[in-house]
Amino acid sequence: MTFIEKLSGAWEKSNSLLCVGLDPDIHRFPACLRGKSDAIYTFCKSVVDATADLVCAFKPQIAYFHAARAEDQLEAICSYIREQYPAIPLILDAKRGDIGATAQQYAREAFERYNADAVTLSPYMGFDSVQPYLEYRDRGAIILARTSNPGGSDLQFLKVNESGKTIPLYQHVAHLVAEKWNTHGQCAMVVGATFPHEIAEVRAIIGHMPLLIPGIGAQGGNVEATVTAGKTADGRGMMINSSRAILYAGIDENENFPAISRRAAIKTRDEINRYR
Repeated sequence: MTFIEKLSGAWEKSNSLLCVGLDPDIHRFPACLRGKSDAIYTFCKSVVDATADLVCAFKPQIAYFHAARAEDQLEAICSYIREQYPAIPLILDAKRGDIGATAQQYAREAFERYNADAVTLSPYMGFDSVQPYLEYRDRGAIILARTSNPGGSDLQFLKVNESGKTIPLYQHVAHLVAEKWNTHGQCAMVVGATFPHEIAEVRAIIGHMPLLIPGIGAQGGNVEATVTAGKTADGRGMMINSSRAILYAGIDENENFPAISRRAAIKTRDEINRYR
């Protein structure tokens, strides 16, 4: 099954556009986990089990695991998701963007070591930085276009000429992915919820290609504006990510944190569905 097929199935089964990001910050863990050698795995597993029926994808953020020297726990949680929830897409949020043999190794890391269904990629070194990932014909390449951070405008709004028309660089990236790079139909794009106008602009360029949309919850993106701008005609087409607002909703509740994360996920899913 390809990434897009799995994502389509998850949208149907869960009736949800919510993607839960796994950003395990050990300094924010409930007291019941602090000091335990497998705290990161246990924390992520608890959230996964509490929210699996509410999501269309899980998205572990590689930096949180690597900074804590917890690559083994990242492998373990990826294996757990694949084994226990095989119908839910697993997106490795790595934002890789290198070329040649190095890109090939990063692709092996994402798709062979962690067995992810898709990986996030930075396109700013060009097509040859993305191509090694496309060689895995059933896996997804999720390309950064318009990111949710304020500094994204430093580069993404630079003007370029395309077919005699001046457009922002992020739109040029969207055209490249939709018209040239999506060789096996497994690409998606990242546009931040903090910029709903840009979501609509990218949607107009890429058609039904999926969007990964960070920036709701802790970053303050507006759910109604996001869904209105990014949904496809069938009310789908998006993986709307929330991480901290769900992971740490129960930070002061000790052993009860999974139930509180679940309630936060239900609230977010229902708010998204309200505008579909």
